[in-house]
Amino acid sequence: MTACTVIGLGEAGAIYATALVTAGHEVTGFDPVAPATPDGVTRAATAAEACAGADIVLVLTGAAAARAVAEECLPVLPEGSTYADLTSSSPQVMRELGQLPGKALFADVAILGPVPTQGAKTPLMVSGPGARAVADLLSPLGAEVEIAEGEPGEAMAHKLLRSVLMKGLASVVVEAVTAGRAAGHEDWIRGQIARQLAGDGQAVIDRFLTGTVKHAQRRSKEMQDTADYLSAELGVPAEMTTASAAAHARLAATTAEPTPALR
Repeated sequence: MTACTVIGLGEAGAIYATALVTAGHEVTGFDPVAPATPDGVTRAATAAEACAGADIVLVLTGAAAARAVAEECLPVLPEGSTYADLTSSSPQVMRELGQLPGKALFADVAILGPVPTQGAKTPLMVSGPGARAVADLLSPLGAEVEIAEGEPGEAMAHKLLRSVLMKGLASVVVEAVTAGRAAGHEDWIRGQIARQLAGDGQAVIDRFLTGTVKHAQRRSKEMQDTADYLSAELGVPAEMTTASAAAHARLAATTAEPTPALR
C-alpha cells in the first residue's frame, strides 16, 4: 500500500483519488474549494498537511496554482518521495518547478485524453526523475503511461505538440460539420471526414506534407473562396478555413521561385 496525496479534488482529482482508494492505497486529499470528499479519502486542512508522510503526491489543480502548491508541498516531502504535477502548465513552468528546492523526485505528467470520460485509464506521458514512480502507481489502474526521456517539461512539450493536431483537427471537424449541416449535407461531409481519418495514416501525412506545399497557391485561393461561401452564404463562422487560406498563402510566398534579376 502506498501513501498517496491528491491535491485538487475537483472532477479529475476525485476520479484519481477514488481509483487509488479502490486499488487499496491510503489516500489523503486537499482542496480549498471542492465541497465533496471522495469516499475513503482523508481530507487535510492544508496542502502541506496533506503531504506529510506521503510517498507520492499527485497535483490536479488548475495550472495557475501549480507554483504555489509546489512551493508549499515540496519542502515537507521526504527523500525518496515523488511529487507529480498533472496540471496543464507549460513546459517552461514544469522545468522551473523541477528546479525548486526539495528532496522529492519531481515528475511532469501530461494527461493525453479526457479524464471525465476515460477515468484513471486515461493515457499519460511522464518525464523527470519521478517518472518511474508515477508509472508504477498509475499503470495498475489501467492507464497507459509512456515515459519521455529527459527532464521535467518534456512530457508537457509532447502534449502541446499533440494539441496542434488534436485541438486543430477538432476545430476543423466542428467547422466542416457545422457548414455541412447549414448546407443540408451533414451526412455527406461526415462521410468525407470519416474516410480521410481511416486507412494508412503515415501515407496521409506524407501526402499532406508534399501536396500542401506543391499546391499552396491554388489551395489558398480555394480556401478563401470556401471561407467566403461559409460566411456569406451559409452564415457559418469560418475561422479555421480563413486561417488555412492564410497559411497556404504564406507557404506559397515562401516556396515561390525567385524572379530572375533583370540585366
